[in-house]
Amino acid sequence: MMAELTTGYPDRLLARWAHMLGFRGRFSTKSRRYSTTLSALRRVRADYRARQERRERGLSEDLDDSEGSTLVLAHWTYAGQGHTPGESWLAETIAKDIRLNRETAREALADMPDPEIEGEW
Repeated sequence: MMAELTTGYPDRLLARWAHMLGFRGRFSTKSRRYSTTLSALRRVRADYRARQERRERGLSEDLDDSEGSTLVLAHWTYAGQGHTPGESWLAETIAKDIRLNRETAREALADMPDPEIEGEW
């Protein structure tokens, strides 16, 4: 069958995907009747890591035990963008100092005599 796919439609690379023929879905899609779901696997893995962490901290491995549990706050709010007024002033001051230093260095270089020119006089 692969040879027929390759010779019949050489530009489509169907032989490369022949293993997917007849399968209507993503490779990770699984039937709940014959396999576990990915969310169930994630839950088991998270529970295992939580028990492991509690054991290392000397706490009860019972996940329903609220003694010594960690409160996790997962609420995010927009705080704004850009610098605060103080940070803006500091950035402007630093930029001004850098410009002044560069101008001073250029003027000093311009005032210096060129050794090649003076040697010819």
